Amino acid sequence: MVPLLAALSVLQLVSGSVLEGFEETLLQYPALLVLVPVQIGTAGNLASIMCSRLTTQLYLGTYEPSLSNPGVRANVGAVFALAGTVFGVVGVAAWAIGLALGGALALGSVLLISLVSGMLLAVLVVVASVVSVEASYRIGLNPDDTTIPVVTNVCDVLGVLILFGVVTVVV
Repeated sequence: MVPLLAALSVLQLVSGSVLEGFEETLLQYPALLVLVPVQIGTAGNLASIMCSRLTTQLYLGTYEPSLSNPGVRANVGAVFALAGTVFGVVGVAAWAIGLALGGALALGSVLLISLVSGMLLAVLVVVASVVSVEASYRIGLNPDDTTIPVVTNVCDVLGVLILFGVVTVVV
């Protein structure tokens, strides 16, 4: 686990560097400053839930990494439903907090940023979770020990990149 955790720590440094590069934009638009930790945290939570559910299916012998598997399909649907709901509410809340802090972004822009980046993060969550569970199992590691640190770190780093990619297009 030590090499894995070391590699994931280096990955977190990349995320911090990206955030530092967008510091001026974040200070200019407080709503975006609110979105960063919530988007990343929510993506990590969704990924953790997905990995736990897939690992449970693996132990029960019902896991098969295919959309034809009703268990996997149900979990993918749940991730997208939760993402759409949570990121919609987060977008409205971020806009309100940003407005209170003197921000100038319109509700539509903040909501669009939140929903688009959130749904892209949901795709990342699904892919990262399935790949992580499969890789852990095939390598012979316990997916309960390896998948959650991997997916939360991957979602942190790529979540920042996705969020600021969407911000660059929208703002």
